[in-house]
Amino acid sequence: MSFFSRSKRWKVRRTKKVSPEAVLRNKFLFFHGVIVLSFMILAAQLWRMQIVEGSRYLERADGNRIRRVTIPSNRGIVYDRNGAPLVQNVPSFAAAAVVGDIPITESEQVITLLASILSMQPSDVEQKIKSAQSEGRVYSPTIIKSNLNDRLAMILRERGSELPGVKVLVQPQRNYIGGNSLSHMMGYVGSISQEEYGELKDNGYDFNDTIGKTGLELSYEKELRGEPGWEEIEVNARGLPLDTLAVNKPKDGFNLHLSIDLPLQKEMSRLLQEGTAGSDYAAAMAMDPNTGQVLGMTSIPSYNNNVFTTARNDGAIESLLGDPHLPLLNYAVSGRHPPGSVFKVITGTAALQEGIARPSTTITSTGSITVPNQYDSRITYIFRDWAALGAMNFYRGLAMSSDVYFYYLAGGFNDFIGLGAARLAGYARAYGLDKLTGIDLPDEIAGLVPDPEWKEAALKEPWLLGDTYHLGIGQGYAAVTPVEMLVAVSAIANGGDIVQPQLASEISDAGGQAKQPFTPKVRGRLPISQENINHVIEGMRQAVETPGATATTAYTKGMSTAGKTGSAEFGEISKRTGQLETHAWFIGFAPLNDPKIAVVVFAQRGSGSVIAAPIGGKIIEYYLSEGK
Repeated sequence: MSFFSRSKRWKVRRTKKVSPEAVLRNKFLFFHGVIVLSFMILAAQLWRMQIVEGSRYLERADGNRIRRVTIPSNRGIVYDRNGAPLVQNVPSFAAAAVVGDIPITESEQVITLLASILSMQPSDVEQKIKSAQSEGRVYSPTIIKSNLNDRLAMILRERGSELPGVKVLVQPQRNYIGGNSLSHMMGYVGSISQEEYGELKDNGYDFNDTIGKTGLELSYEKELRGEPGWEEIEVNARGLPLDTLAVNKPKDGFNLHLSIDLPLQKEMSRLLQEGTAGSDYAAAMAMDPNTGQVLGMTSIPSYNNNVFTTARNDGAIESLLGDPHLPLLNYAVSGRHPPGSVFKVITGTAALQEGIARPSTTITSTGSITVPNQYDSRITYIFRDWAALGAMNFYRGLAMSSDVYFYYLAGGFNDFIGLGAARLAGYARAYGLDKLTGIDLPDEIAGLVPDPEWKEAALKEPWLLGDTYHLGIGQGYAAVTPVEMLVAVSAIANGGDIVQPQLASEISDAGGQAKQPFTPKVRGRLPISQENINHVIEGMRQAVETPGATATTAYTKGMSTAGKTGSAEFGEISKRTGQLETHAWFIGFAPLNDPKIAVVVFAQRGSGSVIAAPIGGKIIEYYLSEGK
């Protein structure tokens, strides 16, 4: 082809025009595809929700529509030995919120109004609601405030339309009717804590439950609680009930029958309160020495356990918690102090059993003994008696509570060979003075029986002869609880058995059918002959019945009583008297030939003869004169 040819080397292609009808058809096809694809996605999602996860969504829907509501069981009743009730269940109102039924758009108004009616801070109400949400409890009632009076409950019901999701619940509440004298023994119930709920939720406990916090309420929580029931109800969109679908009735808790004699209990409380006016705290217990059944137990200062339940008073509770004399502490089982001369019954039985002494063993007290320091003879120590008591046999030494007599028995003097620390501590442990007694109450503590090994380990100091002297008269490092001394004197009264004190005598069901009768429990046996026990009993009898002896203030005409006092030194030297303050102790039992009651009395600050023995004697007299 010639370069100069007239033919064109490039051609311009012309765009083919599309008709409006074709454009419209293409748009239609596109949107048709989008619609089909959307329906396919929706169908897939519907299949997933109905087929793959249908059961889960059905459960959630039923959770919104069908609720399971807990029906609390009635807690078991507690009775004294004569069938007198010591507690009752009374109806009580509580404000609760079902969080899932509170509209999101109205939550702030509901919280503000509810807080105003209940006299609470809105932040406190909000916190309870948030806790329920975070724990997934949106369709179960969450208690906002318990112990509402009738007026508040009526206001909440009247204003229900302004408080969607807020319910007024009726719950059983404990009312303690035995008075302050029973508060430490009975204890009280309270709302389950977060920690307690975490531990107990697998045992059927609900976050709204009340549980035993102290005393018998705690010890017998399992028996007293019962089994809660439930009902399934259908509700509407606002959470209001439409129909009851199913009911499982609750089972009431078992009833608890105590060995406590209520009239004696009240009398003991009165005697202790009136007789220890100069003490910051005191305790007394009475027990059947043969079986271990506790007849009475009181501790002061006391408190009204209803402030924690039906008459809850936060101000009163704060006052109790801040009281330096610890009114919530049961001094009968949780107070540990030097026993003083009541310990001499242990030293006495040990010396008799080991042949250190006989009833005729005579020791003369001139008012003190002087002992040289075992490491430096230039240093001497004076160990004093409370008086120059003269020549005494074993009975008189115990009756007059001569410290010098028991220095000899414990540590020896000159040519007289004493027990020594190891043997004396061994007998004290045989009485159980370093162990829990096993009483059916919480928070019991054990006493302390010191010996050379203990002192070396605890104080990094060697044991001295003076330590043995002090142990022999219940001073120094020795410390016991009143319940331990009650078990010890009961062992002397019953001939050597270490019985376990017990408050419960029987457990029965709601119909009165016995389920668990009381059986005495013997935890050990004293390694002491009956003859030697009898010698100690005679010395204790003389302490009560011999004019001028230490326990004559416990004497009651016509009643043969064995007793022993103690005045245990503690603290710092008094500016008033120039001497150490003393705790007052008394242990005893009666009648001698057939003991029916053993007692212990302890009072902080006082003399055993002046303070504790009169109280102990009156407790014995009251009980036996009532024909028990």
